Amino acid sequence: MSTTQPFFDLAQSNDVKPRHPLYTPEERARRDASVWTLVQGVLAPVQFLVFLVSLGLVLRYLTTGSGLEAANASVVIKTATLYTIMVTGCIWEKVVFGRYLFAPAFYWEDVFSMLVLALHTAYLYALATGALAPQPLMYLALLAYAAYVVNATQFVLKLRAARLDYAAQVERARAGPPGLVL
Repeated sequence: MSTTQPFFDLAQSNDVKPRHPLYTPEERARRDASVWTLVQGVLAPVQFLVFLVSLGLVLRYLTTGSGLEAANASVVIKTATLYTIMVTGCIWEKVVFGRYLFAPAFYWEDVFSMLVLALHTAYLYALATGALAPQPLMYLALLAYAAYVVNATQFVLKLRAARLDYAAQVERARAGPPGLVL
């Protein structure tokens, strides 16, 4: 390494290995041909909109003390959309990767999804049994929502990386074989 190159400049380092693409060509073809890809593409923004409305209702209750029933109903609806996207996502993962959960390409996203499911399910349990008073129940909802935001961010970043990987593959294919200079 030259003395003028910063030690943290990984762009020039030969030690950096390229990431494996998210999808093999076969997995990409199965993904593109599956109706479950469209289902996931529709459910994800629907779930996000339900989350935003519910978050507003939960925060309204916590700040004003009014609207508890609406806040509870919205968290139940958010949880139902979460369960729906999780079940359809498992089917999608089986179609594309051959397993319902924990495919290597989405392993950590699936692990964190289990935490998101557990927190939402704990909310439903506490609501149904009266195990928590309204205010702590809303804080549990906020905790579940914070985990959901982290998980959604994981998926968005992963899908963005897949798009970038695919664009790089297309560019390499257009450029032709390495070392060919005309």
